[in-house]
Amino acid sequence: MQISDVEMYHLKLTKEQGAEYAILPGDPGRVEQIASYLEEPCFVQQNREYTTWAGKLLGERVLITSTGIGGPSASIAVEELAKIGVHTMIRVGTCGGMQLSVRSGDLVIPTGAIRMEGTSKEYIPVEFPAVPNFEVLTALVQAAKKKGQRYHTGVVQCKDSFYGQHDPQSMPNAQELRAKWLAWTRAGTLASEMETAALFTVAAIRGVRAGAIMMTVWNQERDAQGMENNRISDTTSAIQTAVKAMEQLIYGDKNR
Repeated sequence: MQISDVEMYHLKLTKEQGAEYAILPGDPGRVEQIASYLEEPCFVQQNREYTTWAGKLLGERVLITSTGIGGPSASIAVEELAKIGVHTMIRVGTCGGMQLSVRSGDLVIPTGAIRMEGTSKEYIPVEFPAVPNFEVLTALVQAAKKKGQRYHTGVVQCKDSFYGQHDPQSMPNAQELRAKWLAWTRAGTLASEMETAALFTVAAIRGVRAGAIMMTVWNQERDAQGMENNRISDTTSAIQTAVKAMEQLIYGDKNR
């Protein structure tokens, strides 16, 4: 993608503020925390749901930009970061477990995402798969192993409605929502979240590398079975793993 000379409309970033690498949390409140794991962390810009800090890994500038909630805002972040020169992106966020084996606090590294959201459908038909870049996926798995983290790899469900998942009985299409949820769980879907399908699809179309790692907050299927299911909100394990993976990718790029 050709690098733009104009300030990005939503991120308020220019190519002079850009980088080749970016870590993408959803929550603006986590941006500074992630930046603290990098060298020379500094605030760059803030507009709407997009807060950006920067730091360095192995001497390379890395942006940390929040995407907000859901596919529409995440796709805008991917588009505008790509326009200022970012070619490698890692989403770090949270999810809800769907398999009984996925416990609160576990990491989930998606190998693909169910495109149940709407953003990616405005880019390309649903037959096109939402999958991560293989190099980024591999770096995330290797980083999780090195960190000694409990992790799972597999398919995640990506939706647009948080309450369509957590309060489906109140929706006019409750029967459809429940039927799809049952289908996803029966097929082995690991977890549910809201950004990864858009990230993977837009990144593929724009020719940038992307992957994702999420920390499991809780698991409603375990809850329904009366199993241990503490709610965990500390995303430090996912953040540290994402930073380590990005460092590995930078090292690999430098030594090609």
